Amino acid sequence: MVELKSTITCPKCGYKKDEMMPTNACEFFYECENCKTTLRPLEGDCCVYCSYGAVKCPPIQVGSGCC
Repeated sequence: MVELKSTITCPKCGYKKDEMMPTNACEFFYECENCKTTLRPLEGDCCVYCSYGAVKCPPIQVGSGCC
């Protein structure tokens, strides 16, 4: 079962927000609602959910690799 809800934590200000992950695309950019910092995936990660989310993106969850 793939979990689509993930909590993203901003590394700059610590703000947390629950988001629904898309199943058909990766998110390479995410703007923090609190401090307006644009988050990008860390080196080696395929999307912002893999870098800053409590739950990895759907393709990683099912073992099919990056989106």
